Amino acid sequence: MLSNRQQFDYAVGDMGINLYFMSAMTYLLFFYTDVYGLSAEVAAGVFLFARVIDAITDPIMGFLADRTRTRWGKFRPYVLFGAVPLAVIAVATFTVPGFDKLGQIIWAYATYTLFGIIYTVVTIPYAALSAVISNDYQERSRFTSVRMMLALAGGAIVSVGMLPLVDMFGGDEAGFQLTMIVFGVIATFLLWLTFRGTEETMPSLDAGDKVNFRDSVRVVVTNSPLWITIALFCLGMLAFTFRFTTVPYYFKYSMGREDLIWLYMLVTLAVMFPGLLAVPWLSRKYGKAGAVRLGALIAMVGAVGFYFTPVTDVWLVFVWGSVLAIGGAPIMVLGWAMLADTVEHGEVRTGIRAEGVVFSTASFFQKMAKAIAGSGIAAMLAWFGFVANQEQSQETIAGLLFMIAVCPLLFNVLLFLVSLAHRLDRTRHAAIVRDLTERSIKPTHG
Repeated sequence: MLSNRQQFDYAVGDMGINLYFMSAMTYLLFFYTDVYGLSAEVAAGVFLFARVIDAITDPIMGFLADRTRTRWGKFRPYVLFGAVPLAVIAVATFTVPGFDKLGQIIWAYATYTLFGIIYTVVTIPYAALSAVISNDYQERSRFTSVRMMLALAGGAIVSVGMLPLVDMFGGDEAGFQLTMIVFGVIATFLLWLTFRGTEETMPSLDAGDKVNFRDSVRVVVTNSPLWITIALFCLGMLAFTFRFTTVPYYFKYSMGREDLIWLYMLVTLAVMFPGLLAVPWLSRKYGKAGAVRLGALIAMVGAVGFYFTPVTDVWLVFVWGSVLAIGGAPIMVLGWAMLADTVEHGEVRTGIRAEGVVFSTASFFQKMAKAIAGSGIAAMLAWFGFVANQEQSQETIAGLLFMIAVCPLLFNVLLFLVSLAHRLDRTRHAAIVRDLTERSIKPTHG
């Protein structure tokens, strides 16, 4: 069993990671269109290219991590040595260089693409750590809940602090750059804390027994619970990306209340904390898939309420936005816990334990979902006639409402339906762990 300190030391790394994730997820497109000066069409191209490359590197990173052998383990070294490069490239991504227009476009493509690659180098091993610090079904739900609470805390820091810090540091280009320097320093310290406070306790393969590429593919291809979990993860990511990335545009152009962006972000993240605390209980009572279904239903109600709320009714916008956010809590927590469970499922079927490949495969598809969402939002802005820093047409205003309410509704409907196919519950997972123990299969990490 993990101590509270061990759970915290693992979880706090995701607070640092979310300083980057939420900055890019929520404000990078806004930064590109309203500060950097890119058109929505060009920004769509940057997002699509960078996130596809980012996703492609995930399986490569998972394969490399599974084959890594050091005195610190196979995942922790990447958390240690990748922290500083990640901070540097994050600052560069939110920097406006003194180039001509073509040079600025190239810079945007280069920095965001490199950011995604280095982000992968750190986050794939970090996520895979959850499968090697414990193999207990319910404990994974508990420490993943702690992880998500701290991840939300990181998101809250961005939501509350990003724009005020940008203004404090002079606004516009300099403000964004200096704010990312602050976030980078904090994130680096937190990732180093995770390295110091975690231990890879699951036994590894000997160096000569490293799994080859064909075996890695077999672990993934034959693992049906993994593919169901990946589908759930992707739908949850699509819903999350649409409702968060559209917020600055909706508040600035539809509501005319740019001053409330940070407060809305803070409130909708803060209300998720009680939801995260309830997730382990919901998991025990309804199972992980059942808890995900309940969250999807709540999110659907929130999306419908948001759609029918007038932009002048600030109170109800906050209320329905909060309901939407609460509904997203179960998949945020249980998606990661469900992924860890599929590691043992793959192991019992193939005799191969490959956490890095499992988590990187899931991350690949999750990032493809982000690529579709990020570039899709930018493309939809262009389609609906969005022009930065001008009064928007009624078509654009209707498009913003569609993106922030209808799209999350559709994704949550699909999330509910797919969750019905999930069968790897507590009883089945316990039987798998017993089977592995009774057969004396030596757990392997690659």
